[in-house]
Amino acid sequence: MAALAGIGSCCSTLSSTSNFRTSWLKFETQTHGGGTILGTSYRRRTLAIRAEVNFVTAEEAKELIAVDGYTVVDVRDKSQFERAHIKSCHHVPLFIANEDNDPGTIIKRTLHNNFSGLFYGLPFTKPNPEFVQSVKSQFSPQSKLLLVCQEGLRSTAAANKLEQAGFENIACMTSGLQSVKPGAFDSVGSTELQNAGKAGLVTVQGKISAVLGTVLICAYLFITFFPDQAEKILQIFQTT
Repeated sequence: MAALAGIGSCCSTLSSTSNFRTSWLKFETQTHGGGTILGTSYRRRTLAIRAEVNFVTAEEAKELIAVDGYTVVDVRDKSQFERAHIKSCHHVPLFIANEDNDPGTIIKRTLHNNFSGLFYGLPFTKPNPEFVQSVKSQFSPQSKLLLVCQEGLRSTAAANKLEQAGFENIACMTSGLQSVKPGAFDSVGSTELQNAGKAGLVTVQGKISAVLGTVLICAYLFITFFPDQAEKILQIFQTT
């Protein structure tokens, strides 16, 4: 009769770099509980090989889609996705709008909306608890998925979640869509992919600064070339 023992494990990682991307393989060795057979003790080992995330540039991502048949999964929030996204991609947000109404969340949301939301157009969000399950409902673990976001941070986090959930062919675009050149991908939306993260007062401020700068330059040129007329106009404003 065999007696159970403990379970131990160790792992190692190998990488290989091609002309197109860097791939990683993780080798995990697990030592399972053994026992005794005819007075001789034994331990059973298994070797598991797990593919990890491929990190690719925008140009490499295009090749993954066109040649290797990868499907694009956009993990940005709804507002950025609606401004611009790659045509025919799937939208599964890693973060969703936080509409909770507990006192702590209300305070945080108010502070956020009066600063980050107002100036940068960033929505107040929370982690999407259904993210992994939503991806599982649409794709098999063997599906080839290219994850994208605006800066590359959310897609990296999403890729790690899916890799841990058993997905075997995950790629992630480093630096995100903000590094994509205009026209690199067929896109849908009111702006270019690299500008989809820009919103709020900072976008308006740029236009206001340009208009104000133009007005000041024109005023300076008018005073320089028509000093007499400029002085008369200034006197009119002073008397009123």
